[in-house]
Amino acid sequence: MRAVIQDRYGSPDVIELGELPEPVAAEGEVLIEVRAASLNGSDRENLAGSPFYARLGGLRRPRRPVPGSDVAGVVVAVGGTVTEFAPGDEVFGELAGYRGGLAEYVATPPRLLARKPPGLSFTDAAAIPQAGCIAFRATQGVKGGDAVLVNGAGGAGGALVIGLAKHLGAEVTAVDRADKAAYLRQVGADETIAFEDEDWADRRGRYDRVVDLVGHRSPYRVQRALRPGGSYLMVGGHARILLAVLVAGPTAGVRTRKRVRVLAVPQSRTDLEAVTALIVAGVVTPVIDRVYPLAEASAAFARLAAGDNRGKVVVEVSPSR
Repeated sequence: MRAVIQDRYGSPDVIELGELPEPVAAEGEVLIEVRAASLNGSDRENLAGSPFYARLGGLRRPRRPVPGSDVAGVVVAVGGTVTEFAPGDEVFGELAGYRGGLAEYVATPPRLLARKPPGLSFTDAAAIPQAGCIAFRATQGVKGGDAVLVNGAGGAGGALVIGLAKHLGAEVTAVDRADKAAYLRQVGADETIAFEDEDWADRRGRYDRVVDLVGHRSPYRVQRALRPGGSYLMVGGHARILLAVLVAGPTAGVRTRKRVRVLAVPQSRTDLEAVTALIVAGVVTPVIDRVYPLAEASAAFARLAAGDNRGKVVVEVSPSR
């Protein structure tokens, strides 16, 4: 089978299209013919091997050479103990271990997979899993009238965070590069901040919720932007900041009842089905930046690494028949 192969950590140039043996579904697995796979910030980290936690899947090189975690496709075989899916079922979801998706076939346990709604294309379905579950968790508890800030809003997952926060009645400020301002307003932001021109953390006492997709400020600095009782949720960013938020976050804003913490987003079929139901209902829409063929996966990773994408970058693996 054709597959994108990563034999070391580095820039998008380290990956290449090659041939690997077609996997076989083990006793408790399903074999999926992958139609589309989308890229996330975690895929960029897993390619670079940075931050350091991205090397948990192999210190010197990835133990599993095929990158990609969010997939949509068709079940072609099932292991002997699998009863909930059958060949021909259209499915989508995250892959356990966050790797293996950029290949024509992948074998995976079915616990993280959901049935693809008939009205969703494979491209749209592949764009949902990680970004959708992050947005779903990050906006829990948001209510009408809240002021919400989304940092790194112009990337892979920001549009769904903005959309869900707006659905819940929040006033949303989106932070990213200046050249993404029009896009951010198009997907629902009420206000935009260009990080080249202004540091959102200088806006003292302005926000009930900050969702930080690219954290690089200390927990003591970010808490100043919160209103009393507000919360800061770090989703991704620098490893040292992640550690600082884990260690110092609980005390950073305790006197003013501010919560500063890392948002843990487990891989979850339940969350995936919940956010997909909102998408099918038209509440929010996954935004597709560009679709690349499998042979151009390196260019897809390069666009993601440069931060040029506005929404999800999707790779078409096996064209729909």
